[in-house]
Amino acid sequence: MPLTNDSSEHTRHKNARAAQLLVPIRSLAENHRPRIEEHLLGLNARDRYLRFGYAAKDAQIQRYVAGLDFVRDEVFGIYNRKLALIALAHLAYPVEVEFERCAEFGVSVAHHARGRGYGARLFERAALHASNDGIDAMFIHALTENEAMLTIAKNAGAVLVRDGAESQAHLRLPHANWESQLTEILDEQIAQADYAIKRQAHQFGTWLKSLQVDRASEASVDD
Repeated sequence: MPLTNDSSEHTRHKNARAAQLLVPIRSLAENHRPRIEEHLLGLNARDRYLRFGYAAKDAQIQRYVAGLDFVRDEVFGIYNRKLALIALAHLAYPVEVEFERCAEFGVSVAHHARGRGYGARLFERAALHASNDGIDAMFIHALTENEAMLTIAKNAGAVLVRDGAESQAHLRLPHANWESQLTEILDEQIAQADYAIKRQAHQFGTWLKSLQVDRASEASVDD
């Protein structure tokens, strides 16, 4: 029986959703700082405004990146096959002891990578890690006009409080169990393997290009 248009559309959405769920999300460390800076500096003025809540200039972004604490906080990223960081999430832990069981979530996605569910996947990954780390609640501070971020939080079950130009969402997290801990371990192993494969492919591609340049140079000399 041939598929109807509705069935075909449903299949496309189903396949797209499956692809989103398979997106490898990597925990980032100190050595990723340059790529984090490159990603954030690549955001346009509108996206910077929504991510930081103000029109962040290059120098302000550079200070933010320089101040990232990879020991205290968690930073997650999605890389494409060219090893460009196309989506980034920062799970920030408060310094104050009275808020030690809380964390704040912030996310940015490169303009050309929008509409693929990366923001929602990063939110899910951050929530999983926070839960496994003993965090009770995850908070999101966003501009009220940042509908994409607020929708992600709302769909995850967060409670939204709108206060004029700014909004806050908080999500109560479930207690960790063996399944959530195993899921995070497997997610990280898959992401590390994916990154290693992409890095090797990128290095091989660079080598091939240099080889082609050398051959072209030799051919021009022979001529």
